[in-house]
Parts: sequence; C-alpha cells; structure tokens
Amino acid sequence: MSEREPPPAYFVAGTDTDVGKSVASAWLLRQLDADYWKPIQSGLDWIDGRPIGDSERVRELAEWPAERFHPPTYQLGQPLSPHASAAIDGVQIELPRFALPQTGKPLIVEGAGGLLVPLNERDLLIDLMVQLALPVLLVARSGLGTINHTLLSLAALGERDLACAGVIMIGERHASNRAAIEHYGGARVIAEIPPLSPLNAAALDAIELRAAL
Repeated sequence: MSEREPPPAYFVAGTDTDVGKSVASAWLLRQLDADYWKPIQSGLDWIDGRPIGDSERVRELAEWPAERFHPPTYQLGQPLSPHASAAIDGVQIELPRFALPQTGKPLIVEGAGGLLVPLNERDLLIDLMVQLALPVLLVARSGLGTINHTLLSLAALGERDLACAGVIMIGERHASNRAAIEHYGGARVIAEIPPLSPLNAAALDAIELRAAL
C-alpha cells in the first residue's frame, strides 16, 4: 500500500515589494483550502494595542479562520528590507531557525519583498526559498515594466533550481505582457487578478484559475 502524498505547499514570491503577494495569497487560500505562513513579517501597524501585519490582512481579506495561520519565525517592526528591520530590532535572522509548519492541509508560504532582498549580511530571501525547497508561485504586476522584472525573477529562480509552478499577474489585464512572460520566460500565467472593487473574499472567488496547479 503506497503512502499518501503530502498536501501541496507553495512559496508565494514577488517580483518586487507591494506587488500584490498578499492579495494573491488570500486568493490561493480560498482556491486550495490552504493554511498560511509568512516566515518573516517585516513592518507592523499597531491597532488597538495589537500588531497588524500581512498575516492579519490576508486573514481578513480571505475571511479565513485564525487557526489556519501559523506564526512567523521573525516578526519585525519596521517596514524595511528584513535585514534592515532586524538590525533596528536588534535581531539576527538565521536560516536554521526556519522550518515548515506541520499541517495536514495545503500550505501557502508568503515571502517578504522581492527574491533578492537581504535577510542578513550573508543570505537573501531566495536562500530561504532554496532551504524550504517549495515550488514557487511568482506574483508580478501586469503593466509596463513587468516583462523585464518577471523575466529577471524567473532567471534567478532557474539559477537556484527552484521550480516555478506559475505566475500570478496583478492589475489591469495586458494580454501582450502575459503572452511575453509565457513565451520568453517559459512560465504559465495561472491567474490574472484585476483591480477589484470591493476587494473582498467574494470578489476573489470570481477570479479563475487558468491552469491547474
């Protein structure tokens, strides 16, 4: 009797900061009935005496149970590159401290910033991605400049032998940009998430998964 395959897990990375990783992550939670983990939370807002970061924003957007969210390994106060925020907090980010949460559900792991943001004086985010060894879902803007940024990010993934499971494009749909990314990058665009108003769970549910994961 063969062992049951573990549920899928994906690392959600971005071509840049504020590109839409959290929106894509909320969409994926609902698509895959997944748990969520953000290993490094860099930048917190304090509301009613409690820290609000990407995990809380994703949970509210996805309308997802709190118990499906796993605590970050590092929670840093300043909205800066992780190495800079850690330095201000007097913290040293160390790769051996990271381990995937134990869960029987699919898992979405959201990165911090782009692929090459520094974590410490030696390691970049992509080094953490190599350690976790998950297929990557790359989140990219849809508009002008995205071809270059996305192809560079795909090249960086390829240099580290990280598999790209697909690209998620955020913003007004641009068919020519999507086609260029798929042609020159050899990657599948699995979803296009346009500006949504209102931006809520029901609107996310209407976004089609264009290719199976």
